[in-house]
Amino acid sequence: MALSRKQFDVLVAMKESETTLSQRELEKITGFSLGTINKVIKELTEEGLIENGNVTESGTEALEPYCAKRAVFIAAGFGSRMVPITLNTPKPLVRVHGKRIIDTLLDACLAAGIEEIYIVRGYLAEQFDQLLYKYPNIRFLDNPVYNEANNISSAVLARHLLSNSYVFEADLLLSNPKIITKYHYTSDFLAIPKERTDDWCFAVKDGVIKEEKVGGENCWQMVGISYWNDEDGKKLEEDLPSVFKGPGGKERYWEQVPLVYKKENYKVAVRECREEDIVEIDTFRELKEIDKSYDV
Repeated sequence: MALSRKQFDVLVAMKESETTLSQRELEKITGFSLGTINKVIKELTEEGLIENGNVTESGTEALEPYCAKRAVFIAAGFGSRMVPITLNTPKPLVRVHGKRIIDTLLDACLAAGIEEIYIVRGYLAEQFDQLLYKYPNIRFLDNPVYNEANNISSAVLARHLLSNSYVFEADLLLSNPKIITKYHYTSDFLAIPKERTDDWCFAVKDGVIKEEKVGGENCWQMVGISYWNDEDGKKLEEDLPSVFKGPGGKERYWEQVPLVYKKENYKVAVRECREEDIVEIDTFRELKEIDKSYDV
């Protein structure tokens, strides 16, 4: 059965709580009014999805279509702005305070119950094998054209894996693992609300991404983490190769397919996170500022 957005939010809140939640607590978590909570609980109870404040087996089954099944990491690039550290080490494997950047993302996936993990690698590909000691469940996809095409080439390689899937840029340092969530009502992109930014950002209306651009005011700064539901994953499987093979296709960033070149086929929500949740370390100078051990 398809859930309404309100039913979904209440059911997920109850499912993810370790204790039985009161209606007041549900009001606080979801932002819905007490009247709405009361109405939704009545609906969920009548449909057999909850009983005595707890999610039933049927409730868990109802959430299954909204569940993240896998994660795909785009990790093939050179990381030229991080030279000299990336001359011998792929950027996702660079350690910050002793921990590899990509580990912060992998650990968050596992904490959210996402164990089917693929890494698309290219530059110094064999170095990623070291991850298997800690994460034996990882599978690798090797991108043979990483140095002659943009990251769309990595997404094309993983196109058959994108339904019910997270897609991660593999060089993001995550400090709040809770932003990687198990359940998603729709396809979404993580972003930080900004009064002004010079970075890649989204123009958003009614919670839906309308435009991707560089720099703007009262916009949402893009974070390289997105989720794609079953329907949109199947569309990406067709649209990614189509754009890649078209004029200038090799120069595209992969997310420009659903957000720019084929955006009429998608309705992607924005999902809010905060500045302190995640850091993209772009340059060696920024790395030295975060981890003083490099400042020698």
